[in-house]
Amino acid sequence: ARFQHRTTCAFDCGQLTSVSAWTASLHPYGYTLLLSSIYIKWSHSALNEDALFYRERFKMYFRVFPLVISMALFASQCLAHPLTQSLGNGEDSNHTNELLALVLASSLCQPTLLGGNIVGCSLALNGDVSTPYGPAEGSSTAGDQDGIGNSAQFFVPLGLATNGTSLFVTESFGNDIREISLPGDLVITFAGPGPGSSVSGDTDATGNSARFNAPGAVTTDGTNLYIAELTNNKIRKIDLSTGVVTTLAGPAEGAQTSGDADGIGNSARFTSPSGITTDGTSLYVADADNNKIRKIDIGTGLVTTFAGPVAGDQSPGDLDGTGNAARFSAPAAITTDGVNLYVADKGNNKIRKIVIATAEVTTIAGPAEGSTSSGRTNGTGNAARFNGPAGIATDGTNLYVSDSANDVIRKVVISTAVVTQIAGNVIYGDDDGNGVNASFHSPHGITTDGRYLYVVDTSNNKIRKIQ
Repeated sequence: ARFQHRTTCAFDCGQLTSVSAWTASLHPYGYTLLLSSIYIKWSHSALNEDALFYRERFKMYFRVFPLVISMALFASQCLAHPLTQSLGNGEDSNHTNELLALVLASSLCQPTLLGGNIVGCSLALNGDVSTPYGPAEGSSTAGDQDGIGNSAQFFVPLGLATNGTSLFVTESFGNDIREISLPGDLVITFAGPGPGSSVSGDTDATGNSARFNAPGAVTTDGTNLYIAELTNNKIRKIDLSTGVVTTLAGPAEGAQTSGDADGIGNSARFTSPSGITTDGTSLYVADADNNKIRKIDIGTGLVTTFAGPVAGDQSPGDLDGTGNAARFSAPAAITTDGVNLYVADKGNNKIRKIVIATAEVTTIAGPAEGSTSSGRTNGTGNAARFNGPAGIATDGTNLYVSDSANDVIRKVVISTAVVTQIAGNVIYGDDDGNGVNASFHSPHGITTDGRYLYVVDTSNNKIRKIQ
């Protein structure tokens, strides 16, 4: 069942474009599933001497055949890769190390959907920034039009997540949820008012009949989308197969009452929830104006305070600690690798780590506990500086941070806390290019499809891609 699930997931999640998924997730398990069904039955049969000889021979083939097949398929994919072809054509290329890294990483990693990111494979990025969706480089025209690639328009986009086949974008001024197909580049309005309308509201319904008011962050477990809605102070759920929108937690449809109360479903209260992620069982919400992290049981709708001051206390601060002893200041975004949560603690200009099993909060990067000094210094752990980090994603090995007030994208290696800059420069703008030659204007939501980074370039009204 485990093999079959992984094989099916490789198709469903659209990961066949990834060398790592092609070799590690599909073929070894697919062929093993086929051969094991034969082997298990045969190995438990009563056989004569000749048959026993062939059974032992088959055992050997059973162990080797899936590996040989996967290696052959991996080689064919590798030879077709642009990096390999550029080397084979004799081009003067600096991609040799990148290719080797790709080969090693792809042969070991297994991409998995988790918290609106594809995790499990460390990204090999060269820092090239492009504009695949929204107005082309040099234009920041806002609008609300569906279309392909640069013909689409966004109206102050904010949140971003992926299920591996599509990107999902929240539009805080457009008051809707957009879907971008990968590949295909088609942008449509998945839920909320249709193209050309940005009317706000608070209506549970299907597709374009639903209404939102400043939807902020978005995450997905592959079955549903979950939206942290800033102005309506609630968490909405959207069924991906039907487009049906419901209110999972926070005030019921038609009410926008803010507050700070734990409880089940509509009895819970939030104040400007701005970040959200999921480990598949629970949702974790960065409840920005309440200065805490909330936990929602997806099955029951039970909302509790996971870290930060107890319900009813909204005091900000900058304390490491466990559960209610910890303090945050306007936490803006949150992601998970399944073991830990990682929080962009915007008001404290740092990145926090929360162990899911214990709720222990520590500072992984940025100024040490008690200091909130901003900056844009690369370094290790407490030596690094951020300025209003507003978006965060992970590939399972690294964190990727939209350092919003610095207009740059940063990388944090989880195991070492080393912080580097991937793209952008301190002067905001709208330039495609490599590394510091690219520019952003107030980047927020960020995610990865297992190959590239996608960034919501909020003030430029577009979605950027980093490869």
